[in-house]
Amino acid sequence: MSLNFRFAIASDLHVALPHTIWDHPSRFHLVEVSIPAFESVLQHLTQLDLDFLLLPGDLTQHGEAENHTWLQECLAKLPFPTYVIPGNHDVPVLNANEQSIAFKDFPHFYRKFGYEHRSELYYTCELLPKVRLIALNSNNFDDGGKQIGRLDIQQLSWLEKVLAQKENDELILVMIHHNVVEHLPNQARHPMANRYMLDNAPELLEILRRYKVQLVFTGHLHIQDIAYEDNVYDITTGSLVSYPHPYRLLEYRQDEHGRTKLEISSFNVESVTNFPNLQQTSQQWMIDRSFPFIVKLLTLPPLNLTQEKAEELAPGLRNFWANIAAGDALLEYPEFPQHVRQHFEKYGAINADGYPTFIDNHATLLL
Repeated sequence: MSLNFRFAIASDLHVALPHTIWDHPSRFHLVEVSIPAFESVLQHLTQLDLDFLLLPGDLTQHGEAENHTWLQECLAKLPFPTYVIPGNHDVPVLNANEQSIAFKDFPHFYRKFGYEHRSELYYTCELLPKVRLIALNSNNFDDGGKQIGRLDIQQLSWLEKVLAQKENDELILVMIHHNVVEHLPNQARHPMANRYMLDNAPELLEILRRYKVQLVFTGHLHIQDIAYEDNVYDITTGSLVSYPHPYRLLEYRQDEHGRTKLEISSFNVESVTNFPNLQQTSQQWMIDRSFPFIVKLLTLPPLNLTQEKAEELAPGLRNFWANIAAGDALLEYPEFPQHVRQHFEKYGAINADGYPTFIDNHATLLL
């Protein structure tokens, strides 16, 4: 019997009711569009014959109870099941404060969306016959109360038990907020990018490979990218409040001979109320706020440029992060010094042999 199903992913919604919007002058997030952008996505998805929807974290702006409430009431009206996990913005504090819910209270808001029988922030459930979701919580706190992206020993032990009990022909899908495979050059060690990686990703990957789990769905980084390492795909989806406001449609197909493939298509929200030219407006929003980000990128390792040199080169990189966020970017900077040019070109959509490979938005993965 062949296995065929269709699902969607929308990530990093950062839902913010208008009166809750936190307006920081340098933010990349266009949080003003969070609700209309998500409503636009749902208008499209409800016209399709979906089996389920995955939301891999950062559901809310900063863990506000009323934003969590708005989202769970919205999801309850959908004609297909939805499954969520928390992102760092959803559980930013251990104990509730005037802005955010307590860490332990997250499952309370999402009983109908994966947490029906769980008090922990991770769970597993059968999506369809022979298809199982494992939803992991990558948000933890160190001894000083600082938030970190890490799976604790208890959760890793639980994961091993779940995978050890799986049937041989059961398909496992993993959803987690932090990246587990690098999407950017040297991401796990780069001083600006490492916080988007799971701190103990190698431990998780070792377990997944041992049990032949190939598909992991992540968010957090706000870019469209598909990364592959030693038989594990990390499919990360960009944010609905950041250019280019993407979401994905995925179709899993298995023929009578057991050959399987995952077809991935991506869409962008083109316009919403008050933002009729959302793509252009949002791209410019990101470009206008990129200068400090680019200067910092240039002055940190491995480039270690002087502040003066970084400020000289930064205007030529004003489109850099917008291009990365959109996925499938080809980056050429012939006017830059050779070592700077070579460094930034590594961020583009090229394979290990240096050839263009456009798989970040539309791809067919043979599994």
